[in-house]
Amino acid sequence: MNAYLFLIGLCVIIIFSFFTNMFSRKTNVPSVLILILMGVGVQQLMSYFDMEPDYFWALEVLGIVGLIMIVLEAALDLELKKENWPIIWKSFTIASLSLGLTAVSLSFIIQFFIPEINFLPALVYALPLSIMSSAIIIPSVANLTKYKKEFLIYESTFSDILGIMVFYMIIENLNVEGMRQLSFAIGSNIVLTLIISLVLCYGLLYIIQNIKGDAKFFLFLAVLVLLYAVGKMFHLSSLIIILMFGLLLRNYKVLLFGRLRKWLNDSRIDGVFDQFKMITTETAFLVRTFFFVVFGMTLPIASLFTWKVWLISVIFLAVTYVLRFGLFYLVERKDSPLPQTFIAPKGLITILLFFAIPESLRAERFEAAVLFVVIIATSLIMAWALIATKSTNKKNEDEGESKVEENTAGEKSDVVEIPLD
Repeated sequence: MNAYLFLIGLCVIIIFSFFTNMFSRKTNVPSVLILILMGVGVQQLMSYFDMEPDYFWALEVLGIVGLIMIVLEAALDLELKKENWPIIWKSFTIASLSLGLTAVSLSFIIQFFIPEINFLPALVYALPLSIMSSAIIIPSVANLTKYKKEFLIYESTFSDILGIMVFYMIIENLNVEGMRQLSFAIGSNIVLTLIISLVLCYGLLYIIQNIKGDAKFFLFLAVLVLLYAVGKMFHLSSLIIILMFGLLLRNYKVLLFGRLRKWLNDSRIDGVFDQFKMITTETAFLVRTFFFVVFGMTLPIASLFTWKVWLISVIFLAVTYVLRFGLFYLVERKDSPLPQTFIAPKGLITILLFFAIPESLRAERFEAAVLFVVIIATSLIMAWALIATKSTNKKNEDEGESKVEENTAGEKSDVVEIPLD
């Protein structure tokens, strides 16, 4: 392919993605839908011209960078304050229970349709479909009430982090036999990784504040990617390293104390946080853009026309929303479970983890088109819920304004004017 045509294509995709984000903010229609459909269009165009490039390597590279950026971005969004504790523990409770119950339920459904698959591979397939996408939720809930907006931001962030870590803990301990050995292996792995993460991340923060120069972000991003890759080679939970770095950078005043706290310069660390936040957001935007487009390019269109794909997808959606409604009803009794019950979109992480399933656990009869249907459907349902909520709020505001006008008019009519002759 001509290098200039390739660059033109990349630039067109980025520009198009930027305007789809603007369109999404105004209409509440998730930009992920448009990007995936754009990828499908590119796929058809390439098929017309008999072009079959190998882009699965791009998916793998984008997947690794995407996971790191998503976890880092999520950690930088988690502000741990005492006044936020009630909303934090409630959102964490719903996120963890929703993830666990949905994954287990979907695992049994997968086993029903594919009897030859064991529970563990079924669970590995179910986990990506049980994770909410914070990348879609965070920019979409701006018009909700302050409490519901913060709740969904925390819940989706926890869902991202927990889902990714549980997924990799399972596939990295496949050779462990017995529940006791598995629990010990996972527990010891987490403890060891946490200790290493705390030491490494504090060291990085201390070094960052003392380095002079402008090009610091990509230097330390390279260090984080290096630590992630080395940790993977030694079978550590590498994402904990990324998570701890983001949490420390965002909440070092809360998580550190004593000399550890005194050795850090507040103004320098705050400046580093602002830089990391901005560039992480921009990089995550690029990764999401290209990944969704490439996913659309790899989508098997023919499998969308099979009844089994739609039946499985509908059952998955029904289970997801019924469980969410029950959890919100039990945990948030004082507040309405709407519209947050229907705000559970699947997105980039669902695709990333699906392509990360090892060959030893792959089931040939599991249709990848199920991901496409679930991602599209959950995004459309979320858009409908947000639009309905927005119109309801607007109607209530208009009714309130009309009542105020009626009361004002009534007060004026009761006033007796005395002529002054």
